[in-house]
Parts: sequence; C-alpha cells; structure tokens
Amino acid sequence: MMRMNNPTLHPAATNGGTDDDGDARSPRGIQSIEVGGQLLKALVRAGSALALKDLARAAGMTPAKAHPYLVSFGKLGLVEQDAVSGRYGLGPLALQLGLIGLQQVDPVRLAVAQLPALAAQLGCTVSAAVWGPMGPIIVHVEHGPTPVHVAMRHGTPASLRHTGTGKVFAAFAPPQAVAEALAREGEAAALDDPAFAAELQDIRRERLSRVRDELLPGISAMAVPVFDGFGRLALALAAIGPSALLDLGVGSPQAQALRACGEQLSRRLGYTGQGIA
Repeated sequence: MMRMNNPTLHPAATNGGTDDDGDARSPRGIQSIEVGGQLLKALVRAGSALALKDLARAAGMTPAKAHPYLVSFGKLGLVEQDAVSGRYGLGPLALQLGLIGLQQVDPVRLAVAQLPALAAQLGCTVSAAVWGPMGPIIVHVEHGPTPVHVAMRHGTPASLRHTGTGKVFAAFAPPQAVAEALAREGEAAALDDPAFAAELQDIRRERLSRVRDELLPGISAMAVPVFDGFGRLALALAAIGPSALLDLGVGSPQAQALRACGEQLSRRLGYTGQGIA
C-alpha cells in the first residue's frame, strides 16, 4: 500500500517567517499541497482526462509520486478516475469551485482597478464598457496625462458602427442583439455592408478594433474584448487619444499593452479560449 508523507512546511515556517537577518519572507505554506497542486494545474492545462503516466509527466513528477496525491484528491472530489479507461479528470468539487468562482467575480470591478495603471502606461484616456439595455455603454473612464476633448463619461453609449468600443461588441456580442442595436442607431443595413463585415472579421482575428479620425478629426481609438469563463464577451477596454500620439499598429507597444490587459482580465474571469496564453 502506498502512503503519503506527512505534509511538510516551507522553511519559513520554522523560523517565524523571517530569515537569519530578520527580513520578512513570504507567508509559510504546506509544501506537499503545493506539490500536489501541480497535478490539478496539469489537468486544467490539458483540458481533458489523462492517464496516470501522462498526468504525472505533465506535473513534473513520477507516477509513483503522483498516485497518492490523486487518491487523496479523489476522496475530496477534486479529481475522479474513469472506471473504464483509468484516466484522471477534474472531479465534481473542482467543477463546483469553478462555477462558484465565476459567480463571485465582478468583471467591472476587476477592470476598473486596472484602468489607472493602463492609462499611465498608454499615455492616454482609457475606458471600460459593458452591454446595456440598448447597446454598449461606458461604465468607467480613466483620464490619461494627455487631455482628450471628447464627450466621454460614465453612462455614455458607444456607437456600434463608429467607435472602437462599439465595434468590439459588434464583432463578439450575440448577432441578434447587435442587429437590433444597430437598427436603433439607424444603421439597420450595417451588417450587410461588405466593408463593415470584413472589418468585424479582422477584429475577431486580431482581438483589436481600431478607429482613426472616424467620429472626430484628430482623435483615434482602439479597443479589445474581455471574455468570461463561459467564452462570452464580458466587457470592452478602450484607449482614446490624439491620432498623433496613439499608434494603431497591431504590433505597436500601445496595442500590445492594451491587448495584454484584456487577456489578463479574461484569464481572471476564467477564460481559457483562443488567444489567451
């Protein structure tokens, strides 16, 4: 019979959380839990059930070392073993934890917390928007170091056809809802416009919308989607600034920083789909 070793504490646990010089160290933890947790992470990365040898290899351990962890995780419901194939997958408790975690996360709260640093990094005004009763609506604006004379504030609707934020929703929101919102904007035929349809396809591929001098001369914007754990569009992040200062190139530092922020928030919301590392 295989037997787990007693849980071991990190070294910090033996000296009160400080080193020999009295410097603060990271909080103590149970090392065996962290080691076993690599198996759960490996299952999440795989996205499917794995045989013992494959799961152990993905977690960086031998099958003999992995097995007792899996036995304990199975008793807790964190993993379960298929009776026919013998493969290990996430168990009912892991699924319940995931669902509860998704319910507890507030996408807007997470996004708003990121906006001040994002505005400073990009050097321009940034915003977050969600889908409201009538279409996209801006819920928070963080002004950057460069003033932008645009009537954009909390509660401002975003045009689906002519704004970076709106185009993200036009590309990723449910088609029927998008069509109805476009009709309310007086753009009922927009989705039949080949140029607009091609633009939306580019946005879906690049995960980035770009608008230059479209609503106001000299003002440009770009926006990225943020997805939730179910793969649905949760909100859009946008950057707006003088066209001379906002580089709309797909590979520009500003575009990469904005996209990275959107992907980080998507991961926080549980999204693991295409485009998220």
